[in-house]
Amino acid sequence: MSHASTVAVLGAGALGSAMAMRLGESGHEVRLWNRTEERARAVAEHAAGVTAVSAVGDAVSGASVVLTVLRDGDAVAEVMSDAIGRLDNDAVWVQASTVGPRNADALAGLARDHGVAYLDAPVSGSTAPARQGKLVWLVAGPEDVLGRARPLLDDLGSSVLHVGTGVEGNAVKLAVNAWMAASTVAMSDVLALCDDLGVDHATFVRVLEAGPLAMPYELQKVRVMDDASYAPGFAVQLALKDIELAAAAATPSPLLQAVRDRLEATVAAGHDNDDLAAVDYLRKPPSTA
Repeated sequence: MSHASTVAVLGAGALGSAMAMRLGESGHEVRLWNRTEERARAVAEHAAGVTAVSAVGDAVSGASVVLTVLRDGDAVAEVMSDAIGRLDNDAVWVQASTVGPRNADALAGLARDHGVAYLDAPVSGSTAPARQGKLVWLVAGPEDVLGRARPLLDDLGSSVLHVGTGVEGNAVKLAVNAWMAASTVAMSDVLALCDDLGVDHATFVRVLEAGPLAMPYELQKVRVMDDASYAPGFAVQLALKDIELAAAAATPSPLLQAVRDRLEATVAAGHDNDDLAAVDYLRKPPSTA
């Protein structure tokens, strides 16, 4: 397909909206659909090249690429079961939702039954990298199908990693997100240790930056945690969803169970839609934070 194409983005959440805006700015004709139409319209109103579409079938009809960015496997299956019959014969379905290997396999089967080219392609990165075209794609599927979708993936990402030919993308994504959640909880707990030991957080960060233990993502979280500023990025509730998917797919892990407990407590404290850094809310009682 040519570099500029017609793209259907299904899902106007934070990530889907950011992807749609980036694609519109890159010259693609973007049709944005969301179950709640007002959300898609609010994005399209201020985004070049993006049109809100009320019917999912109209969004996908004639699109070269259909990009699903929905909450979970059930949502993707429900939406695509209705829409898949409207896809053009040469369309590529890029399934970017984090749904876990079992659901990804079922969605691949749905695509196969309808003769639709399919990529299991979640991303590492959230809204800011999506707007900047710096997502990391974790793509599984046939190489020829990847080649057809590659121009669009390149417009959204700084790296396109071909990790397999089936649904390995979602397996890799669960491992990546488990590491992200676990390291964020660990950073919060180590900041509490710093407080108990009388170690200034800036000193702690400076030491990490001087050696091989620095992790840029978590060093950024130190500032966010200290400021108690949990502006939406990767929501706590989505991290919890992914940890639960990992727990269902793997041998029980005491570490991931502890991370799950912390995420559940953070959601219970009312931070479900806040950035993952909000796990630090529980580091100190609100009265002394």
